[in-house]
Amino acid sequence: MFPTRPEDLWTQLFAPEEKGRADILIAGERILAVGPDLTAVLPDMEVIDASGLLAAPGLFDLHMHVTGGGGAGGSFSRAPEVGVSELVAAGTTCVTGVLGTDVISRSLKNLLAKVRGLAASGINAWMYTSNYRYPPVSITHSIMDDIYCIPECVGVKVALGDTLGSFADMQSILMLASDVQLAGTLSGKRGILHVHLGDQTATFDLFDEMQARGYAVARHVLPTHCGRSPEIFERACVFARAGGMIDFTTGGGCACEPAARSVMRALEAGVPGRSITLSTDAHGAKPRLDAAGRRKGFEVIPVGANLQTVRDLVGAGLPIGQALAFVTRNPAEHLGLPGQGVIETGACANVCLFTEDLVPVCVISRGVMMMQGGEILVKGIYE
Repeated sequence: MFPTRPEDLWTQLFAPEEKGRADILIAGERILAVGPDLTAVLPDMEVIDASGLLAAPGLFDLHMHVTGGGGAGGSFSRAPEVGVSELVAAGTTCVTGVLGTDVISRSLKNLLAKVRGLAASGINAWMYTSNYRYPPVSITHSIMDDIYCIPECVGVKVALGDTLGSFADMQSILMLASDVQLAGTLSGKRGILHVHLGDQTATFDLFDEMQARGYAVARHVLPTHCGRSPEIFERACVFARAGGMIDFTTGGGCACEPAARSVMRALEAGVPGRSITLSTDAHGAKPRLDAAGRRKGFEVIPVGANLQTVRDLVGAGLPIGQALAFVTRNPAEHLGLPGQGVIETGACANVCLFTEDLVPVCVISRGVMMMQGGEILVKGIYE
């Protein structure tokens, strides 16, 4: 049980909407009750005093290279896998794993194994099947079977408008999207076509044509790297104002400006806040440049970029609850995962306690205490 009775104005619950004072009762992997001045008597019940802290859902990162990305600079540039302690340190309790540029040495079976390993450690974890290329690859030799038969699989990833991706025509992508939608319907999932955006704005022309032919683009297509260039940003805002979902990358790669700036400009341009998500692209690789702009190596995109962007948004004047929604409720809603990304009765017990400066001091994932008093309690078995 986590009472959040305020000693000052900073002791409050964001679910992610601001709820004021409330207690949170957790048993097993579920939130049993949320409300002011709860009373409960349970065997071995632990009470955590959250006075002076901010309670919020655990962060949801919907695009992360959990098995490591990179490789575009050669085999030596492959990035390492993500560690459980990195996620806990960033307050991240939910992730969706992707494959990236390396379509040869990175496998879907390895991705599934990593996702299940994270889940065994207490993290909520899902994945997209396939990778950059078209035709799509799969574990079961059918992307429809992957979505239907693999519980962790929420959809399909493909790169469009990228010189390292494929140049599939509209009919091919429409057929792929139709398969994703049908498989999602049959398996009780949303079914997401997760699109890595390259620099070519014609990808949005393809979305428009799909919409004109009757496909529910706004419900089933989620483009990422929407701040990649000024041109992509403008088309993404038009797409979102028409009801589409857009995702901005916080990790410093695939973005022409800081993600917080893109979000603020999108809101100013009339994009509904509910249509925006943030993801890190973490454990992908980005070039490390010298003063002359020459590549001198690579660095791993950090897991904590989402949390830092939330801090930046709050610093820019955005309400805390709205900033948190981009990395909690919104991604869970867009992926069709009820009970994730929120603090409410019946939801999955993913709760973070933050300081006034949004530093995590307590992290609960699926009811498991992962961090307490700023100390990480749960790590990967090799960490």
